Amino acid sequence: MIKNVVKRSGAVVPFNPERITNAIYRAAVAVGGRDRTIAVQLTTEVIQLLEKQAISDHTPTVEEIQDIVENVLIENGHAKVAKAYILYRDERSRLRRFRSNRIVTSDYVPWAKIWQILDWAADHGIHTIKGLNERIARGEFAEVVHESDKAYSEDVESAAEMILDRQDKLKVIIISGPSSSGKTTTTIKIGMRLKHQGLNLVTLNVDNYFYDLELHPRDEFGDYDFETPQALDLYLIDQHLSQLVAGEEVYIPFYDFKSGRRYNNHTPIKIGSNDLILIDSLHGLFPNMTISVPDEQKFKVYLEPLLQMKDPNGEYIRWSDLRLIRRMLRDAVHRAYDPRRTLEHWHYVRSSEMHNIIPRITEADFIVNTGMPYELPIFAARMLDQFAQWEQDYAGNPLREDSYERAQRVHAVLQWVTPIMDDSAIPSDSVLREFIGGSCYDY
Repeated sequence: MIKNVVKRSGAVVPFNPERITNAIYRAAVAVGGRDRTIAVQLTTEVIQLLEKQAISDHTPTVEEIQDIVENVLIENGHAKVAKAYILYRDERSRLRRFRSNRIVTSDYVPWAKIWQILDWAADHGIHTIKGLNERIARGEFAEVVHESDKAYSEDVESAAEMILDRQDKLKVIIISGPSSSGKTTTTIKIGMRLKHQGLNLVTLNVDNYFYDLELHPRDEFGDYDFETPQALDLYLIDQHLSQLVAGEEVYIPFYDFKSGRRYNNHTPIKIGSNDLILIDSLHGLFPNMTISVPDEQKFKVYLEPLLQMKDPNGEYIRWSDLRLIRRMLRDAVHRAYDPRRTLEHWHYVRSSEMHNIIPRITEADFIVNTGMPYELPIFAARMLDQFAQWEQDYAGNPLREDSYERAQRVHAVLQWVTPIMDDSAIPSDSVLREFIGGSCYDY
């Protein structure tokens, strides 16, 4: 009976029961559930209630359907799942309000760091796209690269020095931050500095702790959500960390990404007297991952491209848009992954980081700015035409509203930037090389 649904934007789209199942299963995963068949059964009950309550010529709204889902969850005794579902709805509502307000305050913004970076950008004449273009026109692109890399290196050096000052108490180093913030390169650079002082970072690769692929939530397009911290076996990670800190040997699992399966008790690992455990992860600051390790034994570094640059309309370039382009280029270079798929998946990335990653920024011991003013000219040369095409392709598609909005916004920004195709001025150890290729580091 139910053929269509009215979205919040007013658009009418085909009714797809799979979306209800995915939403219920996602909420279940958030509280430790892994049985998708229960989500399917509950979806059937939701549809039955929808059809029972259906009024002639009435097309249900997304909000009406979600209200019924909440009631079905509670009435079937799934209180924890219902709470997770309600919290998810509230988070999505908050994000919509966030987008609609031009002036927004947030406790998650490191204002002292922001003012420092803005002051630096103004001193170097690159706090606006206009200023950046003028420097490029004067033939100063190489100087912009050098100045930006120097500022980043100073941040890395400061983080390493702070770790060395606390080395007697530390057991775990956490490098965290949202997707494509430059964690891999920064980790290598910090590790090299510590090694010169006799310390060694031993990586606990948390990617090996993913649950089997069949247990991950996915949407109606078949896209799996790996972005949530619950995609990882947080209990096992924390258990192994506790044992390693105590000096025990553990056998960590191995995750085969080709088959989507995890094999437990695979690789032995033990920590020596001069070793520090390294966690390089999106969710390194998520409490349950390292809850058994006391805070005084952890040093937490948070990364974000905190670029301070305005476009001609007076709007600051969004850090998340920089990371989106970085991930597109990296996925294309290292994973043969279609950038269009990265764009379509990005709403999962943003949803998870806004809920699970960015709110943790204030818990970090040090923040490294990985934003490079010179990356915009490189991006404009490589990605402008693709974003223009995506803007056209997704226009008017109510199922791809998020992709359309991002494509439209990024396309507008890149149009204003003087493109630079020749990247020879960018050194091989630059954090940007992690994404565009040509790095001297082995990723």
